[in-house]
Amino acid sequence: MLALPLAVYAKKVTDRETPSELSQPLPNPEALLIEVYQSLGASNLHKAQQKIDELILAYPHFQLAHLIRGDLLLMHTRPVSSFGAAQNATPDKLKDFRDEASARLRAIREKPDPDLIPRSILQLRDDQKQALVVDAKRSRIYVYEHTAGQLKLVSDYYISQGKLGMNKFKEGDQRTPTGVYYITSRLAGAKLPDFYGPGALPLNYPNEWDKLNGRSGSGIWLHGVPSDNFSRAPLASDGCVVLTNPDFLKVAASIDIGKTPVIISEQVEFVNRTKWNADKQIASKLLEDWRIDLESLSANRLLANYSRNFKNLQGENLNTWFPKQQQAWDGAREISIKLRDVTQFRYPAKEEIIVSTFTQDTLIGKTKTSFRKRQYWIKEASKWRIIYEALV
Repeated sequence: MLALPLAVYAKKVTDRETPSELSQPLPNPEALLIEVYQSLGASNLHKAQQKIDELILAYPHFQLAHLIRGDLLLMHTRPVSSFGAAQNATPDKLKDFRDEASARLRAIREKPDPDLIPRSILQLRDDQKQALVVDAKRSRIYVYEHTAGQLKLVSDYYISQGKLGMNKFKEGDQRTPTGVYYITSRLAGAKLPDFYGPGALPLNYPNEWDKLNGRSGSGIWLHGVPSDNFSRAPLASDGCVVLTNPDFLKVAASIDIGKTPVIISEQVEFVNRTKWNADKQIASKLLEDWRIDLESLSANRLLANYSRNFKNLQGENLNTWFPKQQQAWDGAREISIKLRDVTQFRYPAKEEIIVSTFTQDTLIGKTKTSFRKRQYWIKEASKWRIIYEALV
C-alpha cells in the first residue's frame, strides 16, 4: 500500500503559472489529496488514480502529486510498500515530499473550529479589515476577516518556513521570525527574479521588540515560488513565509499595506470567545489604568506601570527615560488624555507579552497634541508592566 501511515491517517480524518492554474476556480489541493488516500484506504485504486489525475490537471507543477501518481501507476503492476517507489528520488527529497503531504492532510483534519479565535489577536482598529496568522507547526497561514470587532476565518493556505525552523536571531540563520509584523509594501513579480513567483510582501522585521532583544537580519517576505514549481517543503526557505503562487495572489489581493497585521507563531493557540473576551478585558484595563494614572499627574502612580527592566532602543533605562517624559507635563495643573485607534496583541514569545499601539490625544490647557505610540507590556510575577514604549 502506498505510504500506509498517511492512508490510515487520512482515513481517520500566478501570473507566472500555467493558464489552468489561474483562469478558473481551482479545487482545494488538500481535499483532493485526502480523497486519494481515502480511496487507497478503501482499496479503490481506480478512484485514487482519478483524483490524482484531477489534482495534476489543476496544478501541473505539483511535484508531490506527480510522485504519488507514479506510485499509483506502479501499483497496477506490483505491490508498492514505500513512498516514491516509482521514482529515483533521494531520501532527503522523499522526506520533503512526505512532510508536505503530512502537513497538507493534517490541515484538513485539524482545521480550526470557526467558533474559536487566535488568542494572539485581542483588538484591531476599525480600518483593519483583515489579519494574517501564521502557524509554523501546522505549516499554515490563516486569513481572518475583521468586522465590527469580530474575527471570522475566511481561508487558510499551506506555507513553507525557514530551513532551520523558527525564532530568527541573525542574518543568514535560515530561520523565520516569530512576532507581530506589518506588511510594508508590494513588490511586483515582474521586477523580481522568478524565484519569488508573482510577487512579494515585505514585513517590518526586525520590529522594536526584535531590535531590543538583539535580533538582526532583514528581507523577511511573504512570497511565491518559481514558475516551474507548485510548492516547497515545509522547511525550505531562508526565513521567508512562502506560499504557492495561486495562494500568494489570493493573500496579496486581500491585504492593506501598513494596516494588515501578520502574527507569526510557532504554534497558534485558539480559544473560545469567553477566554478571548477575558484576555481582551485585561489588556484594555491595563491601557485604561495607565491613561488614568497619566492624567493624575502623579509621577509615582504613573511610574508604577513601568518595569525596572525598561529599556528603549537608544539604550536608556527607566531612570534616564522617565524624567524626560515628565517634562511634557511639568507645570500643568490639569491634563486630558484620550486614546483611540487601539490595537492589542498577545505577542508570540516565551514570556507573556502584550503589545498595544494607539493614538494618544493630549490636551494641556489650550494646547492639543496627537501622536501614535506603542507599548510592550510584560507580565512580571502577577503584575503587568511596560518594558518598552516609543512613538511610531
